[in-house]
Amino acid sequence: MSRINTTARYGSVAKTFHWLTALLILSALALGFIAIRAPYEDSAQLAFKANLFSLHKTIGLAAFFTALLRILWAFTQQRPKLLNGDHTLEALAAETAHWVLYGAMVLVPLTGWMHHAATTGFAPIWWPFGQSLFFIPKDPILATTLGTLHYVFMILLVLTLLAHVGGAIKHAIIDKDQTLQRMLPGTPDLPEPPVKQPGHVLPILGALAVWVTTLYIGAFSGLFGHDTQAAPTAELAEVSSDWQVQSGTLGISVQQFGAEVSGSFADWTADITFDETTTEGKHGEVTVTIAIGSLTLGSVTDQALGADYLNAAGFPTATFTADILPTDSGYIAEGTLSLNGHEVPTSLPFTLELSDQSAKMSGALELDRRAFHVGDDMTDESSLGFSVAVTVELEATRAK
Repeated sequence: MSRINTTARYGSVAKTFHWLTALLILSALALGFIAIRAPYEDSAQLAFKANLFSLHKTIGLAAFFTALLRILWAFTQQRPKLLNGDHTLEALAAETAHWVLYGAMVLVPLTGWMHHAATTGFAPIWWPFGQSLFFIPKDPILATTLGTLHYVFMILLVLTLLAHVGGAIKHAIIDKDQTLQRMLPGTPDLPEPPVKQPGHVLPILGALAVWVTTLYIGAFSGLFGHDTQAAPTAELAEVSSDWQVQSGTLGISVQQFGAEVSGSFADWTADITFDETTTEGKHGEVTVTIAIGSLTLGSVTDQALGADYLNAAGFPTATFTADILPTDSGYIAEGTLSLNGHEVPTSLPFTLELSDQSAKMSGALELDRRAFHVGDDMTDESSLGFSVAVTVELEATRAK
């Protein structure tokens, strides 16, 4: 069998690319379908679900690079002519589907890869080249858009594949020609294709029209909207504090499947009483109130806010109340953290830079999620770490 194409048949390289691409795409589609529907109620189920997604992503990348090689090879070869090239409308539809498939084979795995790169955490790609793309920032809105594109393009890919398979079956059963045999192993005797063939311009324009229509339908149906069933976010009352927070971050990070997943709470308040000149040991008090629903934690945000974890619906706020005490290297806030309906003694060591009437504070601590009954079903630390790192940074000015 010749490695190169002729006007009547495909060569061995084109056939190999065709069936390898088909195997990878169908495998990735099946794995994605199963992974989305897999439960994750305990450590074993979550690990299985993550492995399914990792395998889906890894095979998807293999499909992407195989499709690129297939397309590059196709551009170096003459394409066998259609056996029904003189049937104008049918031939035009076949060629249009061919160009739609070329685009989908690249864009579906590419948008999936980009969505993965824009998302923090969960189900790594199994390869040694990292999880990021240099031109894709970590951004939840961008990740949502890319995830939607991946879904919309996947639907188009599935529909076009069904049309492609249906056409092949029609050729074999109804037309009884040898269109399908041209892509099977071996070198069957094939008739010369008809001289009349569809041109290249109309099928390409038709494929572009299909892509534009697909995007329009996706946008019109609201798939690209960013409104989600978000957890309720408590409205925090304003505080009248001796020190007014001007800016700050309250961040957390966890280990999931051996990788760090970081996030932060967007909405929190701090009621601070502090006197640096006191000599009685206690320098002041602080009460921090956190809106749990304002958390963003990469791809696992919804899971983290769920009833089995931080339970934002049942306990919409967390409160840390503490006394501010001096230490040899700075200060420590000694008090109690109330989270998820449980109160646990908590200490936050921090450094403080004072300048005139302003202050800059930086602190960090580690919590054990089990003390607050967060993720009780996640008993395997390799799936979800027990330790949660908390970082606090803020700048405040003394109230006049």
